[in-house]
Amino acid sequence: MLSAPRASRIESIDALRGVAVLGILMMNMQAFAMVSQAYMNPTIQLDFTGANQSVWFFAHVFFEMKFITIFSALFGAGIVLMVGEDKDPQAVRVHYRRMLWLLLFGMLHAYIIWFGDILAPYAIWGMIAVMMRGLSARRLFVIGAGLFALGALLWWGFLFSLGYMPEDALQSSYAPTPEMVADMVAAHQAGGLERLGENALVALQAQIGSILFLGPRLLGVMVWGMALYKWGFFSNRWSAPAYMAGALVTLPVGIGADWWGGMHHIESGFAAAEYAPGALVNFLVSPLTSFGYACLVMLACRPAFLKWVRAPFAAVGKMALTNYLTHSLVGFFVFAGPPGLGFFGEWERVQQFQLVLAIWIFQLAFSVLWLSAFRFGPFEWLWRTLTYGKLQPMRKAPEPAAA
Repeated sequence: MLSAPRASRIESIDALRGVAVLGILMMNMQAFAMVSQAYMNPTIQLDFTGANQSVWFFAHVFFEMKFITIFSALFGAGIVLMVGEDKDPQAVRVHYRRMLWLLLFGMLHAYIIWFGDILAPYAIWGMIAVMMRGLSARRLFVIGAGLFALGALLWWGFLFSLGYMPEDALQSSYAPTPEMVADMVAAHQAGGLERLGENALVALQAQIGSILFLGPRLLGVMVWGMALYKWGFFSNRWSAPAYMAGALVTLPVGIGADWWGGMHHIESGFAAAEYAPGALVNFLVSPLTSFGYACLVMLACRPAFLKWVRAPFAAVGKMALTNYLTHSLVGFFVFAGPPGLGFFGEWERVQQFQLVLAIWIFQLAFSVLWLSAFRFGPFEWLWRTLTYGKLQPMRKAPEPAAA
């Protein structure tokens, strides 16, 4: 399975992380622009026909849960990469400081900027995952599978309960009335404390739901990432035929299943009692699609002539925290009320997709330019400085002049 690496392992990991953080934006954008319930039930707000329905279907099949899965696996891999497998107390202490600062970033992000934060859950589960870094890859994979299965069972229970919820609970979590939607839109467009209170309430609900229903999946995927790193997957040490086979086997299954799930949602009109099959299918097969995507990125990180293509994605990956938080800052400015522009609840999905494309293009270019002069992204520098308790060098040292 293993072969001599043909490309920098750091480049392959950074490039994949860059692809993941950009892909995450595709799903987060609709949560920036619309009420939180519209993420699961897109029929409750704005137009859901024609091109707008096509944008939703495209995102569901090719993006939903795929890129966050890659990002979570890389987070687990990063724990092994940075902390190591030895019982080094100093490395572990540094890791916990990193996670505590990340938790603080996540809480500020969730309750002030945007409810859909992933940093706080990553910090919490990262403090648990580090305890397993010394296990063999095989044991890690088995543990990850068990956690994922537990997560699937809990998620199925939540989805199944949608068909039996009392009307008031269903309106709150899945199908709000037009009047409720209008009130939420008004709160977000008003800005100030009204928007802050609404966002904080949804953030609390999202964090509780994340821990109860999605926590085991998140930890399980992190543990899978640790196993894949130990197997040499992320460092591009598998053979090219192995990566090709991985993509050819997993992508048709994952994409085909989600195609069916998306069509089921549309044909059922997103009825609460019929929601479970399509959503559960996506939960179960998204790791297959994610693995297939990762295989393709590993293959793209080998040929020298593709260096110019993958370099911008690697730059985005090196600045993943900055780019992720920038997504939220842009979403806040465009969609929240004063001091933002207040377009919440007004931009259709086609317009949202256009903004996603614009941000992708900007970040691919800006990340390259920034890292040509600086060692870290702004938030990476802040995180590192706080973790080590001293200012980190920011600017790159000038290269010596040629003789």
